[in-house]
Amino acid sequence: MSARAALPMLLLASALSALAGCGDAPLPPATETVAETELVLSVRGEGELRSAKPTPLTVPGRNWSSRQVEWMLPEGSLVKRGDVVARFTSPDSEQQLAQALIELQRNALTRAAKQAELDAARGRVAVDLSQVAVQLGIARRYADADLSAIARNQVLDAIEDARFLETRQGTLEWQRGQADVRGDAELAVLDAQRATHDVNASNRQADLDALELRAPNDGVLLLSANWSGDKPMVGSSLYAGSEFGSLPDTGTMEVEIDLPQIEAQGVRTGAAVELHPLGQPDRTIASELSWVASAAKVKGRESPVKYLSMRAPVPAGVVARERLLPGQRFGARIFLLREPALSVANVALQQREGRHYVQVRQGRGFVRREVKLGVRGTARSQVLAGLRAGDEVLLSPGGDPPTLLRPGEPATPTDPAQADAETAGDAAAAEPAP
Repeated sequence: MSARAALPMLLLASALSALAGCGDAPLPPATETVAETELVLSVRGEGELRSAKPTPLTVPGRNWSSRQVEWMLPEGSLVKRGDVVARFTSPDSEQQLAQALIELQRNALTRAAKQAELDAARGRVAVDLSQVAVQLGIARRYADADLSAIARNQVLDAIEDARFLETRQGTLEWQRGQADVRGDAELAVLDAQRATHDVNASNRQADLDALELRAPNDGVLLLSANWSGDKPMVGSSLYAGSEFGSLPDTGTMEVEIDLPQIEAQGVRTGAAVELHPLGQPDRTIASELSWVASAAKVKGRESPVKYLSMRAPVPAGVVARERLLPGQRFGARIFLLREPALSVANVALQQREGRHYVQVRQGRGFVRREVKLGVRGTARSQVLAGLRAGDEVLLSPGGDPPTLLRPGEPATPTDPAQADAETAGDAAAAEPAP
């Protein structure tokens, strides 16, 4: 083989040896150089377009009487003022009205019987008083008679009769007064019962007269979901006074956004928002948060995750131009920070006793330095103090590269002592028993 032919082989051998030597070298530490750039920290979420001033629609009736939907317009229908939105039936109210009418008739019969009984008692007392008055007049005449004309015993008997009749007359007058008082009280009880039955019948009749729900103004019909997430439909059982839906005012529209609590850190009123209908990211609408809830809450019983609610208004001109409808789903990008600033990756941060630290290169090593953070994002955080442009921050300390094994290849220990112990164990296991 000539020298010219052997030269490529030598070069290839030297390259392979160099690559073999590099395979055992440890990984260098990963660092990042701090620089002041345009820092954009944002979170993404979804929301629903709704009216800021919706007109509530409640099930007609009162006293939480039972209703059943017989007919209704589909959700999203355009309605005019006075249009019928839904019709209801109320079998319970019909039964209660019939029962109230029966009670009224029963009360009328009871009162008539009681009045007749009271009149009869008053008549008997009046007859007894008339008889006593006649007898008393006769007894008084004989009691005042001359003893020369009538026997003494007859005069004495007449005096005793007069005293007895006067006492009986007083008793009858007391009975007449008590009969009047007791009779008036019993009639008052019956009149109060009649008034109760009359009010009940009037309420049930009013419930039957209020079985249509009409639109108070123009708008788009939106149905309201109950606690289980179900919306009204034909055949649903509802209660008078409960929420049926709403007619949004398209002049004041807003998107209500729900963000998981863990992602909503730093969200505040006035933050810039970019909205777009779901599936149409090119139709961007600029807005800002007008309201942020004070506390997060769960959205349903299926998940314990808490969400923070916030609202971003949509101008009426944009609603008309883009032909947006209430209930439409929107994607939202909420900007926590969008300005030139120093920042650092969150993987470089260390936290201890409420303070944050980073490792900054100094010579051939790294020293710990405390930093003051501003707005924090999911991947990066704003640095207010502690770092300056040009500082080199440690992200990962590096070290030996991981050993990649082929499929089916057993793992081998990297510690020599551990390898010697395993080799001795394998030899002892292979030695035959005596």
